[in-house]
Amino acid sequence: MEHLEKQFADFIGVEAEPPRVARYDVNAAMIRNWAEAHDDFNPIYVDPEAARATGRRDVICPPAMISTWVMAGYRRYREVQRLRAEGAIEDFAYSRLLAMLDEAGFTSVVATDVEQEYRAELHPGDHVTALFTIESISPFKQTGLGQGCFITLHKNYVNQSGDTLVEERFRILRFNPTSQETNA
Repeated sequence: MEHLEKQFADFIGVEAEPPRVARYDVNAAMIRNWAEAHDDFNPIYVDPEAARATGRRDVICPPAMISTWVMAGYRRYREVQRLRAEGAIEDFAYSRLLAMLDEAGFTSVVATDVEQEYRAELHPGDHVTALFTIESISPFKQTGLGQGCFITLHKNYVNQSGDTLVEERFRILRFNPTSQETNA
């Protein structure tokens, strides 16, 4: 695994994948659906008058909703899974890194944690783009799930003017499921 760890340096600080551009503008209907699905009764998410009473120009988007605007959708997910099953590697750093780990047996993944810093509120009409960078890759270590490494992606969510809305650190554990230690 030492040879893999030496290659990690080639990925750190590199754009993980092309920018993800939201398919839709931020809009009141999707905000309302989110608020209802989460049973969130904060009126500034759904009532323009209540939002204006707090000094805002309109309703705002719940901060935790940021990643939903740039989700690629199920078709893209299926395409990625198909490419992976065929052994195809898309030409961007994150795909090359995951393919390298796949080949070495580190085929399983679990999200471990996410940190977000909110810089500005989102309003209907805003358009979100996410810029992904591979921030760090830990050395391999033994975990309860098996031997693996932690990959941290830095995500910078910006609006149509390029202003940062949210900075996020999203960490996953990429591990070899056959290396799990068992208690005897």
